[in-house]
Formats: sequence, C-alpha cells, structure tokens
Amino acid sequence: MSDLQAPLRPKRKKVLVDYLVQFRWIVVIFVVLPVSCFIYFKLFLGDVKSAMKSEKRRQKEHDENVKKVVNRLKQRDPQKDGLVCTARKPYIAVGMRNVDYKRARHFEVDLSAFRNILEVDKERMVAKVEPLVNMGQITRYTVPMNLALAVVAELDDLTVGGLINGYGIEGSSHIYGLFSDTVVAMEVVLADGRVVRCTKDNEYSDLFNGIPWSQGTLGLLVSAEIKLIPVKEYMRLTYTPYRGTLKELAQGYADSFAPRDGDPSKVPDFVEGMIYTPSEAVHMTGRYASKEEAKTKGNVINNLGWWFKPWFYQHAQTALEKGEFVEYIPTREYYHRHTRCLYWEGKLILPFGDQWWFRWFLGWMMPPKVSLLKATQGESIRNYYHHMHVIQDLLVPLYKVGDALEYCHNEMEVYPIWLCPHRLFKLPVKTMVYPEPGFEHHHRQGDTSYAQMFTDIGVYYAPGPVLRGEEFDGAEAVRNLEEWLIQNHGFQPQYAVSELTEKNFWRMFDGSHYEHCRNKYGAVGTFMSIYYKSKKGKKTEKEVQEAEAEILEPAYAEEV
Repeated sequence: MSDLQAPLRPKRKKVLVDYLVQFRWIVVIFVVLPVSCFIYFKLFLGDVKSAMKSEKRRQKEHDENVKKVVNRLKQRDPQKDGLVCTARKPYIAVGMRNVDYKRARHFEVDLSAFRNILEVDKERMVAKVEPLVNMGQITRYTVPMNLALAVVAELDDLTVGGLINGYGIEGSSHIYGLFSDTVVAMEVVLADGRVVRCTKDNEYSDLFNGIPWSQGTLGLLVSAEIKLIPVKEYMRLTYTPYRGTLKELAQGYADSFAPRDGDPSKVPDFVEGMIYTPSEAVHMTGRYASKEEAKTKGNVINNLGWWFKPWFYQHAQTALEKGEFVEYIPTREYYHRHTRCLYWEGKLILPFGDQWWFRWFLGWMMPPKVSLLKATQGESIRNYYHHMHVIQDLLVPLYKVGDALEYCHNEMEVYPIWLCPHRLFKLPVKTMVYPEPGFEHHHRQGDTSYAQMFTDIGVYYAPGPVLRGEEFDGAEAVRNLEEWLIQNHGFQPQYAVSELTEKNFWRMFDGSHYEHCRNKYGAVGTFMSIYYKSKKGKKTEKEVQEAEAEILEPAYAEEV
C-alpha cells in the first residue's frame, strides 16, 4: 500500500464565493441544462440538414465560405485594426484557458459556417471535414459505416479545429499518436489571404508540422483531411483492478498495453487507466468486436449511452469490489463514455447527479454545455476555479508516470486521475513538442525506434485540501507543476490555466520551428503569438504590440 501522506495545511475561512459555488447547481438545473438541451437539439438539426446535402453542394458552400474569409482578411488595415482572431465568443471554448486576449482590440474573422463533413473517402480512408465539426457529429456520421477517425477524443463537443491547433488524445493514441498525428492534409488561409493545402511531404510541409500546438497563430484552418480506420460494432472492454503503491499502479498500467516481450498481438485497440486512490486503480483495455461476437450467449452487453446508466467512471470503479470483468459496449457509446458526466467533473457541478433518481428523471439533459457553464459563472467563480480547482493534463514519458503520480499526490491530492498513453513521433523537424533526445537508444517499455511512448495524466477535480476546507494556493501549485514538467521533459496542453512566464514557456516548448513558420508565412503582425494568446490575464494591445516587436530576440533563445 502507498505510504504517501499529504501535508497538513491550515483551515481556510469560507467566503461568499464558496457558497456561490456550493449552490451553483441551482443555476445549472434551472438554466444551464435546459438551454444546453435546446442548443444540442438545434445543432443536431443543423447536422442532419448538412448530412442531407450532397458532397458536391457541401464542397461548393465550403469554397464560397473560404472566399469570404479571404475577403475579410483583405479588408484589414494593419495600421488601424488589431490582430486577427476568430469571432467566436471567449466563453465558447471547451478548455479552461484564459481567453482575455479578445478583450484587446482585435480584427474578427467569422468561421461559424465551417461545420460540415465535406467528404468521406472510403478508398483513401480519409474524412475531409471543416474545423467546427465535433466528435459527436463525426462519429454519428461514420460509425454506421463501420468507420471512425483513428483518434476520437472522448467529449462530444471537442472540435476538429481545436484538436489540431491544440491537442487531442484518446485510448487509441498508443498506436496512432495524438489527434494531429492522424491528419493527412490541412487547408489553411494564410495572413496574406493565400489558401494553401499542406501535407507532410509537399512544399508546405513545414507549415503542416508547425500548426499542431500553435493555437491558430500561424493561419486560419478551414478544412482537414483525417485518417479513417475500419471499426466493428462493439468494443470488448476488460476492467482490471490493481492495488499497490502509486509506482506499482503505474507499472500495472504500462504492462496493460505495452507488453515487455514486445509481442504486437498483446497490444489492445484501446487503453485507459483510472486511479481512484493512492493505492487503487482500474485499468481498461478494449478490442473491437463484431455484433455476432457480442451477442454470443453468455456475453454481457452494456448500453452505457442510455441516460439512466451509472456514470462510466463509477461503473469502472466497481471492478475494485467484484474483480476483473468483461463486457461489450456499442462502439459509438464507448467513444463518448465520459461525455455525460464530463469525466468526473459532473460530480462537482451536480453533487447528486450520479444518484439513480436524478439519472432516471433528469439524466437525459446531461451534460451541461461547458460553454454555458463558463458563461454563467461570473468573474468571482471563475477566479475561484482558477485557484481552488485543478484541470490539467500532464504529458510525460511513460517511464516517469510513477514519479508524476507521486508528485501530483504530494502537491495537489486530486483523485480520480485519468491515464491515457500516446506515441510522440520523431519528426523530420523539431516541433513544439518532441521526444527526449536519444530515447531510441534506451529501449524503454513502449518505445520504438520512431516514437517515444508518453502518457497523458489527467488531473481534473477539486484538490484534497479544498475538499477538506484547508488552504490551497492553486497558482503556486500550477507553477510548481509546470517547473516539474520542464525538468522532466513533460508538456502542458495550453487549453488549461497556465502560470508560465514567457521564458519558462519556451523552456517547456521548442520555439525554433514555430518562429520559422511565423516569419515565413507572415503571421507576425497578423496573428497573436502563442504565448500571449495562452498566458494568464488580460492582454492589452500595447503589450501584444511590444511582444511582436521583440521577435528578433525570441525567448526560446535565452540561456536558462
């Protein structure tokens, strides 16, 4: 068993915002959930209408919308207008990252029409989609064809554009890498209005490699061609309980998908782990299964997509009591298993949302749209979540997962914790995120000659000290976490709240190729740089302009 003990902290005196957060469920039930249902239904009707159009018509509308974007960019006067950004409202982003950059003077370009699946090419095994197509929409379209994206991020609302420009992962990423690694081609509108198609081996290959993690600061993504894979109707999921120290739990997780003998037949199609306490975890491995196999007598089918079903993370936790078990889940329902309860954040938003009576009578309204939760929280609650709540993903090498778990326990004490492995490929150029130099010579578990195995450690919930009413400095905890990541060749996805200074930002990420693309494709002076787009706090126009003027001496070149 784990012998880790969280540090004792002094008690914190409650203030008004604590009660606003405690009783926020009233606003969620009577405002957020009903409005969310209306928005979901409206979007669904729009998706159905789009699907009824021919691919030729959708492509024609796409081309017309691209021309509108080009014309809009050409209307911009660099001397009078601010930097370019999309017209999307700041609160609509799914992530918790501060988007105050839109409070500075800016020049808006409307991309709201780019929400269509343009083509599913079964011969090339590629789906061509626009950036606002989300995961729920595309699985609804492709899974009935027994096709799916190679990497399907779990939450319905996550969009293709956000997953490419930012970061996306799923239980199949130990095979295919991050979401951006499955992209075949991108259509991008550059700062000067040119529309280019970039691939890994054409004249715009540098832009192709530069766009992931750039947060839309190199150009405007207007479509992407993404790898498809054949799938079957069900996922055969095995739930395996583990007990031991955090490092033992981490080793059990690694063994579940990266066999030490290197036998590829032992590698599952899907894998994830959930650590419930410092000494208990459940690791899940999945393989695609046919309808005939799933309906064989004696097999258990779990249609977990029904609104009244127990939340997935709680269902998986039952393996700690009854031992290992196997069940078959419809493939699309498995893809979106964390949507209804937003992993386990739903328990904080609606403390009784997991109860049977709520699930039966109001569960059909779940989940609340994250954008509406943010739009209704106000400045005080927003600041509360920044300091008293943790939503972070830590991307660390697989062999350092045990160390990372112990660090998170000592500093934050957040449970459950999500584990999801992913390959980080060795590319022809050094992009913002990259494997450890020389990793291929160490032959560590999960690594190959062309990719290092990393793991996303998802830390989402209120820290233990906050739940116990103790003092907790969220900003300091995040700063310490970021320093730990820098020291251990880890990365922090920029959807989350960040405390990184500019110097530390470029200690964590490599900016050489990014700045090359910024200069070559005219992004400087047109699009905000990634650090100033993701940094915490308000971005004044003067601050942004001064930062743009200093590109000749970028922060990543500074000596540490």
